[in-house]
Amino acid sequence: MPDAVVIGAGPNGLVAANLLADAGWSVEVLEEQPEPGGAVRHDRGAHPDFVSDLCSSFYPLAAASPVVSGLHLERHGLRWSHAPHVVAHPRSDGRCAVLDRRVDVTADSLEAFAPGDGAAWRRLHDMW
Repeated sequence: MPDAVVIGAGPNGLVAANLLADAGWSVEVLEEQPEPGGAVRHDRGAHPDFVSDLCSSFYPLAAASPVVSGLHLERHGLRWSHAPHVVAHPRSDGRCAVLDRRVDVTADSLEAFAPGDGAAWRRLHDMW
């Protein structure tokens, strides 16, 4: 019998299982789907050259997580992809809020929606 059973092979379950295994526990991971990954999966069903996210695809906190970086997943093939415009929300009036990797681009985008939000974004960015 394993020391721990982790239900679900999504990102959180796999990180938990890895941390327990690194601590010397025997771990069994149970997953309903045919492959691990949870919401972090993709396929090439539309075309072999086109990668489509099956669920979610935006993980800024995972990329910055000391726990995830401590697993050294790059040694096992992890490669982070970073789009310049990370998230965009187009509006029917033609405006588009943009979250960009560059602080000024995001701040300017937010400022266009509500005066003061650009400065608030810069403060939040500086804090984190």
